[in-house]
Amino acid sequence: MTDPNTLHDTLLQLAAALRQRGWMMATAESCTGGMIAAACTDLPGSSEWFDRGFVTYSNPAKTEMLGVPSTLIETHGAVSEAVVRTMAEHAVQRSNARVAVAVSGVAGPGGGSADKPIGTVWIAWHVDGATHTQRMQFAGDRSAVRSQTVAVAQTQLLHWLRTANA
Repeated sequence: MTDPNTLHDTLLQLAAALRQRGWMMATAESCTGGMIAAACTDLPGSSEWFDRGFVTYSNPAKTEMLGVPSTLIETHGAVSEAVVRTMAEHAVQRSNARVAVAVSGVAGPGGGSADKPIGTVWIAWHVDGATHTQRMQFAGDRSAVRSQTVAVAQTQLLHWLRTANA
């Protein structure tokens, strides 16, 4: 399990880095159901750096709210690099953000397959015009998969933000 104190420190650093650049952040979440946005907005003053969160749990929501082509979802599946990349890029396009994180995964206990077993999560980070993606395979129950997704999403976003050109 991830250490809540470490995660809180990471979030504080993320907030400071966004404030320093004057950038806003958005989230596009499926399997986490808004947990990343909730973690961000738990911090006082988050309206200075957090713009909005898109909770696009269903495939039609991904299409309607973020403009993810339904053909992309049909071809690759909702839990895919192509879909989370588009979610992150479109979250920036449909907000006042310059930075976004998107997640889609199989949190369980059902819904897994041989290609995408339970715990499979795709994460995309869009930072100042560059998009990065990563497939993760988390262990544990639904709660553990979702918590680990939030932790990696935040930690890696801080990393990509620090490496972006100012």
